[in-house]
Amino acid sequence: MNNKPQILAVDDNSISLATIEQVLKGKYEVIPLNSGIRALHYLKREKPDLILLDIQMALKDGIETLKEIRKMEECRDIPVIMLTSNRDKETIVESSKLGVYDYVLKPFNAEDLKERIERILRKA
Repeated sequence: MNNKPQILAVDDNSISLATIEQVLKGKYEVIPLNSGIRALHYLKREKPDLILLDIQMALKDGIETLKEIRKMEECRDIPVIMLTSNRDKETIVESSKLGVYDYVLKPFNAEDLKERIERILRKA
């Protein structure tokens, strides 16, 4: 059985997803999904230890996805780190209201992302 912490990575950019997988593989079990809709379907069956969620995605953006996640009884307490290249203060405030644990700007520094994940998982 795999005892690695499970991280759901949600980003519609395949390069970003591949980078996240590359940075986190070994220490974590990374589940890469390319849409908020797929993430919501996944969360009906599984409960990861942490979610990395891109804000700017087609169909259902990260804010809409996070609102749905917070409505799900089993998932409302999962720590979420928002990933985005969007530096818009309004978006940061909106995601903060939805209880995100952290906010990481792209392109992210690999060591910084790992440290933030570790800190959150230690607290959780």
